[in-house]
Amino acid sequence: MAQRPRAPLGAVTRGTTGHNRLRRSDRWLINEPRVRNALQSCTDPLVVDLGYGAAPVTTLELAMRLRWVRSDIHVVGLEIEPERVRIGRAAATPGVEFALGGFELADRRPVLVRAFNVLRQYPEDAVAEAWTAMQRGLAPGGVIIDGTCDEFGRRCGWVLLDATSALSLTLACDPFAIERPSDLAERLPKVLIHHNVPGQPIHALLQAADRAWAGVAGHGVFGPRVRWRAMMEILVAEGIPMSVPRRIFRDGVLTVPWTVVAPVG
Repeated sequence: MAQRPRAPLGAVTRGTTGHNRLRRSDRWLINEPRVRNALQSCTDPLVVDLGYGAAPVTTLELAMRLRWVRSDIHVVGLEIEPERVRIGRAAATPGVEFALGGFELADRRPVLVRAFNVLRQYPEDAVAEAWTAMQRGLAPGGVIIDGTCDEFGRRCGWVLLDATSALSLTLACDPFAIERPSDLAERLPKVLIHHNVPGQPIHALLQAADRAWAGVAGHGVFGPRVRWRAMMEILVAEGIPMSVPRRIFRDGVLTVPWTVVAPVG
């Protein structure tokens, strides 16, 4: 007798979405070595887009972009709300399907899970359980990106995880859309957003970025992207470990190991 699938784990969220809202995180994904290696080395390139919202546009965009890394990518958009699944299925394309599911990943075994603007709508104490559920469902060598962004994708933050722990935090923005780096605090992932207070590492990082940003104000005459690069050079010189982007189109991105920002206490 076939085993009945488990009920979706999670709660219905607002479901707001929009074209190109997740372009910054998608661009990062296809250039991040850990993610690229996971996708290129697996035997089954299955990706889950968890909580894609009221319209499936960002799932379709994710599939399109990931095909730059591997042409046989298969993306499954999961939603906990049946009507959203129905809408998704009506827009399905080759290599992209839609199904009912939550943090249990509908018992799939993906090598990559993207959960964007999902946990932001949950209480902070729900994060650990949600992370654990997704980690249990990963294929060997798989990774998870848990993040949030504003309505236009101009201010973003996300955590990269593997099957056992968080690996890194990335802050990303359109440098024209901020006055200072700490403006990104409002889009920190749920696991960090309540820890942006004195004495916590994420607060210290944002304050260091603000000081460096102010210290290179003169670079602003060349534009905020040049100023961002100068800020990054100062932070590296101060001993903050980070991945410095090598290509201009990734200006406005700051990635640090999770150990730099993990909450204390």
